[in-house]
Amino acid sequence: MLEHIVSLDKELFVFLNGLGSDKYDAFWLIITKQFNWTPYFLLLLFILQRKIGWKNLGIALLFIALLIAFTDQTTNLFKYYFQRLRPCNDLEIKGIIRIVKHSDTLSFFSGHASSSCASMTFLFLILRKYYKYAFVIYLFPLVFAYSRIYLGLHFPLDILVGYTYGLLTGIAFYKLYVYFLRKYFPSYIND
Repeated sequence: MLEHIVSLDKELFVFLNGLGSDKYDAFWLIITKQFNWTPYFLLLLFILQRKIGWKNLGIALLFIALLIAFTDQTTNLFKYYFQRLRPCNDLEIKGIIRIVKHSDTLSFFSGHASSSCASMTFLFLILRKYYKYAFVIYLFPLVFAYSRIYLGLHFPLDILVGYTYGLLTGIAFYKLYVYFLRKYFPSYIND
């Protein structure tokens, strides 16, 4: 059963990766770098600060930093446990895929997908009561993680599991954040 899932995952990867074109490679190389998303993050911080204030923003940023560190480190533990090769290193498909970027690290599951989904879930849970369309912030992890497939760095299952893990850790850290505010800063809670 597991072999069948892995086989389907590889087939889907080959299809999605094959949709790429040389003329778009530079664009996806830009998309995959976290630093290039800085204006987006600054806009989110501005929006967040306008709704929750400077002091609460500081607490939220502390929790986001802890969330990203936790997600990143636990993702690495999973990678070392499962030892799944990245598509660009998988001998079975390496000769038939587009490899735009190479990496020698492990693949399962995607740290980009898990940390981006975790942080956006955390922010969504804060912003949803202020903005009807707060779910739009999930465009970032979708586009960001697809870049990993496009470049030849992650299988779709790596992304899907990363999203799921990120969603769960984002919710857990949001609950810790709310608990912390209620216990130590009850005046910051805007229920």
